[in-house]
Amino acid sequence: MTKVSMTVNGKPVSGEVEGRTLLVDFLRENLHLTGTHVGCDTSQCGACTVHMDGKMIKSCAMLAVEADGGDVSTIEGMANEDGSLGVIQAAFQEHHGLQCGFCTPGMVMAASALLATNNNPTEAEIRHHLDGNICRCTGYHNIVKSISAAASALSQGEKAHA
Repeated sequence: MTKVSMTVNGKPVSGEVEGRTLLVDFLRENLHLTGTHVGCDTSQCGACTVHMDGKMIKSCAMLAVEADGGDVSTIEGMANEDGSLGVIQAAFQEHHGLQCGFCTPGMVMAASALLATNNNPTEAEIRHHLDGNICRCTGYHNIVKSISAAASALSQGEKAHA
C-alpha cells in the first residue's frame, strides 16, 4: 500500500492505495465522489473525465499514485459554493444536453476544459473537442447547444468552476 495525497475540488485529501489503483477508483471508492463514472476502463468513452493540474484527463487511464501531489477537479467541484448548479451544468439542464446522464459528468468536464481556453468556440470546435467523449443517447446536438449557451453565459460575466 502507498499513501497518496492530493487536492480534490480545493480540499486536501489522502489515502492508502495499491499501486495499481486507478485515479477513478480512488475518487469513487476512497473519496466517495461517485459523479466521475467508469464507462469503459480503456479511456475511450470519456465518462471518467476530470481535470488534473488544470488539464483534462481520463481518470481511468491514470494511476492514483501518479496523481500524488496534484490538483484534481471532478464534476462535484463544478457546482456553486451553495450547491446550486454551475454555469455549464445549468446550461446542460436548460438546453437538454443529457438524457440518461451517464456521460454528462465527463461532457461537463470536457466543456469546462474547452471553455477555459476558448471562450467563444464554433460548433465545429466544440464537436472536435468532444471527440474523446461518447454519448449513446443524445446525438450530441443538445450537448453542443448546451456548451454554446454556457460559453455565452460565461462571456457575459458568469463564473465557471474548475
